[in-house]
Amino acid sequence: MAKKVKPSVKSAKPAAKAPGPDKIIKSVAESLFEAERTMVAIPPVRELLPENDLGAAYRVQDVNTKRALAAGRRLVGRKIGLTAVAVQKQLGVDQPDYGMLFADMALPDGEEVGHGRLIKPRVEAEVAFVLGRDLDQEQPTVADVIRATDFCVPSIEIVDSRIADWKIKIVDTVADNASAAMFVLGCEPKLLRKLDLRLCGMVMECKGEPISVGAGAACLGNPVVAVLWLARTMTRVGRPLKAGDIVMSGALGPMTPVAWGDVVEARISGLGSVRAAFAKGQ
Repeated sequence: MAKKVKPSVKSAKPAAKAPGPDKIIKSVAESLFEAERTMVAIPPVRELLPENDLGAAYRVQDVNTKRALAAGRRLVGRKIGLTAVAVQKQLGVDQPDYGMLFADMALPDGEEVGHGRLIKPRVEAEVAFVLGRDLDQEQPTVADVIRATDFCVPSIEIVDSRIADWKIKIVDTVADNASAAMFVLGCEPKLLRKLDLRLCGMVMECKGEPISVGAGAACLGNPVVAVLWLARTMTRVGRPLKAGDIVMSGALGPMTPVAWGDVVEARISGLGSVRAAFAKGQ
């Protein structure tokens, strides 16, 4: 009697594992790093990260912060974004966000920004704080912020999104270093104790026409309050503010697009003026 041969059964291939959280964080960080390096914008990254997960977005930002520091870039401060309540509501959040400022992002007053450094720039007028003391207490107060501030200057933040056409939500901008790009500081420092930043008026002009108008009260009610929020947050995440740090405290009026060839001037009452210039020909 012939022996029966059992048919061979091929084992099914195991299903491919979905990439783990750490791998996703690193992949998104790499995409944003390349977009900044090449100045080629990418699609929104929010669909690659857990929905509305600011923690994951800040982890992406931190990966690129550590990469920048390892490459020798010098961390010189922080920027605060989303300080206007209306913008917070638009993006579905109830607090500001923050990003890192590096020395190679700083421009002298009026120095021209060359082509190839920005994708679709926009500008905001802000009060910049320069610290004379560390702000590393776990629960700093307004008094601590005032005591730690060496001086203030008018500033223009040049923001730029590595996300194509600025189609961003909160997770996109946080992962993208709060859309930070460059910043310009005025050259006439003022003592904080001589300023009423809540009531300071701001007008930003281009070609003699106002393009943004606002006041200190638009920045969390007072730019000092914005810096207080940042100081508490930075201590909590283990990267506290130190003496010498620059803090871009948030926009005093609407963010405004600019074109190549534009020269923008912001005037803030009590602080003076500052200019940002963009090279012609693009």
